[in-house]
Amino acid sequence: MSAAAVPVASSPGAPTRRTRLARAAVAALFLTNGAVFFNVVPRYPEIKADLGLSNVVFGTALAGYPIGALLAGLLAGAAIRRFRSARVASFGIVVSTIATLAVSVAPGWAALGAVLFVAGALDSVVDVAQNTHGLRVQRLYGRSIVNSLHGLWSVGAVLGGLMGSAAAGLRVPLAIHLSVSAVLFGAVALVAYRFLLPGPEDAERPAEAREPAADGRAAVPPAGSGVRRALTGSAVRMLAALGVLAACGALVEDAGASWGAIYLSGDLGTGAATAGLAVVALQTAMTVGRLTGDRVVDRFGQRTVVRAGAVVAAAGMGAALAVPSVPATLAGFALAGLGVATLVPAAMHTADELPGLPDGTGLTVVSWLLRGGFLLSPPLVGLVADLVGLRVGLLSVVLAGLVTAVLAGVLVNRTPAPGGRPSP
Repeated sequence: MSAAAVPVASSPGAPTRRTRLARAAVAALFLTNGAVFFNVVPRYPEIKADLGLSNVVFGTALAGYPIGALLAGLLAGAAIRRFRSARVASFGIVVSTIATLAVSVAPGWAALGAVLFVAGALDSVVDVAQNTHGLRVQRLYGRSIVNSLHGLWSVGAVLGGLMGSAAAGLRVPLAIHLSVSAVLFGAVALVAYRFLLPGPEDAERPAEAREPAADGRAAVPPAGSGVRRALTGSAVRMLAALGVLAACGALVEDAGASWGAIYLSGDLGTGAATAGLAVVALQTAMTVGRLTGDRVVDRFGQRTVVRAGAVVAAAGMGAALAVPSVPATLAGFALAGLGVATLVPAAMHTADELPGLPDGTGLTVVSWLLRGGFLLSPPLVGLVADLVGLRVGLLSVVLAGLVTAVLAGVLVNRTPAPGGRPSP
């Protein structure tokens, strides 16, 4: 039997060397995935100026990325079933670096929009694949590791942003800069592929979930079995609840990115440098929360951690808006980021454990709804801000925290030990 056909198993206790290498490899994919596109973001002003685009036209071109992600996102499950998560994640990143490089040769706004559409489509598929594989490795560990993987994505995004900022400051031609990025991160993805887990996507699930019951009756196909069956009403409701949770995480994160600086500079009258600290506070706290979140989740359970974090986010942002000041606002955004740090990983983990779904389906749906949250959040908050003010619009963060606290009960609470079952 070939190595690719042998299910990878692990016994309780310390992870094997093979498992540790697989964790390092999937961690490298998360970091690389975060770094690839964020190399481009700091060079947006240069791209806009070189193409002679107005704000409206440039914004229209940028919309290609989330549109591509939404349209292609639902194909991720099929891609994983056809090619397996290791190939989709690794080679998808390689293709993403090529698509990103094409930004440097786009002759106009339509071509730029088309390139970003492809980049967004690839990112949505890679995102589901890397999370699918990360959860495979987590099953072998028998404890939470997915939060740290998401934390490394954030580290990669910061790394990419610093690379792009440095290249812009040194006036490195965009084509050379993105070529270096493509070669570097493409090579990392290819090397990582060699150390990812072989075998089918359900190889690490409990044996009883993959084998017929002792009485001879067929067991209910688990997530990852590849068996096609109609979604039950319960599964649809669970996916809807998990999608709302993921969208709440997106709304909180977007509040810092899209509106933090505007609120500080407009409503509180700060300078540009101080205004930019809103997103820094949120993202820094979120990254710290994700890098340290696995230990907390292992001790208290991810349902408990998400619910407590939601209360922290709602209370922190609510207090900041009730007593508006620069220190309180920065603290509010930081508490919001810290509070939802484990939310999206928890929603993805639970979606991947839903029974009766083909490989990648739960993750695909939740990831798609997450991206829908990122797309819809800015105009919704903007509409409220235009009607009654941005301070009221940012109450959406408080609302997202309260909704998360209510819906957190659907989350799987603990990661099972190898061969065990997750607690409901």
